[in-house]
Formats: sequence, C-alpha cells, structure tokens
Amino acid sequence: MVGTDVFFVLLGAILVFAMHGGFAFLEVGTVRHKNQVNALVKIISDFAISTVAYFVVGYSVAYGTNFFADATTLSGGEGTGFAPQGLDLVKLFFLVTFAAAIPAIISGGIAERAKFYPQLIASAVIVGFFYPLYEGMIWGGNYGFQSWLNDTFGAEFHDFAGSIVVHAVGGWIALAAVILLGARYRRYKDGLRTPNFAPSSIPWLAMGSWMLCIGWFGFNVMTHGSVEGVSGLTALNSLMAMVGGILVALVVGKNDPGFIHNGALAGLVAVCAGSDIMNPLGSLVVGGVAGAIFVVFFNLCQSKWQIDDVLGVWPLHGLCGLWGGIACGIFGTEALGGLGGVTFMSQLVGSVVGAGYALIAGFIVYGVLRATMGIRLSDEEQQIGADLAIHKIGANPEV
Repeated sequence: MVGTDVFFVLLGAILVFAMHGGFAFLEVGTVRHKNQVNALVKIISDFAISTVAYFVVGYSVAYGTNFFADATTLSGGEGTGFAPQGLDLVKLFFLVTFAAAIPAIISGGIAERAKFYPQLIASAVIVGFFYPLYEGMIWGGNYGFQSWLNDTFGAEFHDFAGSIVVHAVGGWIALAAVILLGARYRRYKDGLRTPNFAPSSIPWLAMGSWMLCIGWFGFNVMTHGSVEGVSGLTALNSLMAMVGGILVALVVGKNDPGFIHNGALAGLVAVCAGSDIMNPLGSLVVGGVAGAIFVVFFNLCQSKWQIDDVLGVWPLHGLCGLWGGIACGIFGTEALGGLGGVTFMSQLVGSVVGAGYALIAGFIVYGVLRATMGIRLSDEEQQIGADLAIHKIGANPEV
C-alpha cells in the first residue's frame, strides 16, 4: 500500500511540475516577441533555484525537519524517522512544485522589464524563507495561529490546496514587485495606455492555459496524499470551478481569448481552498465569480490604475486566491451543501492575514534588491527586448 501511495504522490508531483511549463507558455504567449526567450529561461531557472532553496532551507522552516541524511535513512523504514519506500521524499518533491509556483506567478507580473539575476535572488529568498514561514503557519501548525483561530472562531483556517498559501501569496508578492518596478518603458505614454503591447501569440497563451488546467488536477486531487484518502469530490469541484470561470469570463470579457483562457485559471485558483469540502454547484459559483473578478480587475489595473501587471497575476492569483479562501467559509458550510468544518470568520481572517503578509514580504524583498542591486532593465534594454539584452539570442534567431 505504501508503494501505491508513493506512486500516487509522485504522479501528482509530476503533474504539478508540468504546470510550470504552462506558466512558461502562458507568459511566452502574453509578452511581446522580443521577450519570449526570457520568459522561458526565467521559469525553468526559477524552478531550479526554488528546488535548492526549499530543499536546503524552506522545508525545514515550514515543517522543522530536513533531508540531510544518507540514502539508506532517507529511503525510510523502521527506526529511520522517514516513511518507508521514500514516501517522504516524493512528498518533498510534491511540495517543491508548490513552492516553485510562487516565483512562476511573480514572473508573469514583472515580465519584460525585470533584471534576471536579482529576480533569481528574490526567488531564493522567497522560497527559502518567506513562503515556508506562512506555509508552516497554515499547513504545519506553527506559531499557534491555527489554534488561535480555532479557539476564537470555532475552526482552523482551511486551505486544502493553496488558494491562499500558494496563489494569494504569490499574487500579492507580485503586486509589490510590480509597483516597485514601475510600468514598462513607454507603456503609458502621456498617461494613456499604449496599444502596441499586444500578446505575441494567442496559441502559445492558450497552450499555457491548457497545460495548467490539466496539471491542476494533480495540484488539487493529489493533495489528499494517499490512495486511501483521495476523493472524487475534489476532482469534480475543480472541474466545475474551471468551467464556471471560463463561462463567466467569456461573457464579461466579451469573447476576448485572453480572458477566456485565464478565466479557467481564475476558477481553479479560487477552488483550491475548498475543493475537498464544497458542493459542485457551489464550486461552479465560486469559479464563476473568480472569472468575473479577473476580467474586471485586470481592466482596472491596465487602464484606470495603470498598474503594469503584464499577465494580470495580482487579479488572477492574488484576488481570486483571496476570494477562494473566503468563499471556502461560505460554500464549504453544511448550510450550502458543503461538508462543513469551516467558519466564515476563520476563513476571512486567515485569507486577509495571508494576503497582507505576502504584500509586506514583497515590498521587503524587492525593496531591498531595488536599493542594492537594482531590479529594472534600462529603457534601452527594454527597447531591444530582454531576449537580446540578457540572453543574447532571440526566439527566432534566423529572423
């Protein structure tokens, strides 16, 4: 049975790992052609840095243990302190893919004008310290926060697959980074939105969305952690939230392909927190509201507020994640067809604390880097594009 669980969790880790390809192609399709190589290199490099940072420091910060032992011990068994057949190792792999999603989320917001190496340093610091600090507080029971919520509001904060822990944290850190970076060169000429910043490839954008949607069923369903504990309810809730996001974004976004493909992701972001306890119809509503949130706030950021969040990661992950954490306390209750075990106030407080913590962490990390190393490409480098400025090669060198 342990071997079956090892395979089950490993499959989930592989599916979430594949989502990072989705992050990459979503960014490739959204940025201008001269920044496509940079998008691909950032995501894979961030994943590598995140893996090392989480293995060496982050997991210990979150859960108080480490993997600095010989292979015999790590493989597990009686007296080793580790589960048999390396089950703890594939769980580490699974959690690494979650942790690495934070820099992948941020990457989309700061695209086309962020320096490369300062961003890698930011990824290491975030995944090694700031992310696992909150992860451990919610999923590891650290610092008494969950106990306080339970004593005060009658339930612990429920975030089954990371609407807040992963998505809102990534989205609110990204908001701080985007504000500190400023808009791309000539993005808002004379206070007006410049029209020639259109996505470079709708097909690549769509491919990224599809890859993320498919991998998301590993993200949510495999969070159960074992074959014995898995539930088909989580899978159906994920599906219903995804289609709810698509359909509402289709209408509110007036058939725009970018909104439609991101609407699917908005629904999936929002359902993570309560995907194991909500009713499928409730999940449909949660996903639909998330689709509307993304379209409305993406437009507000880009036009009215002039916040140059390239992929709309704050509306998508930050706000839809925040909505998902709160919605779990509404649609997860027995009164609305859920399994219960949650309270609205615990969900509200846990969600707001997570978003606020991430925003502060973002200003700290990127503020220090801006003051010491600089985080923004020069206007000249932005004009020629990050591909040539940083990597010395374009997406299609023959052109």
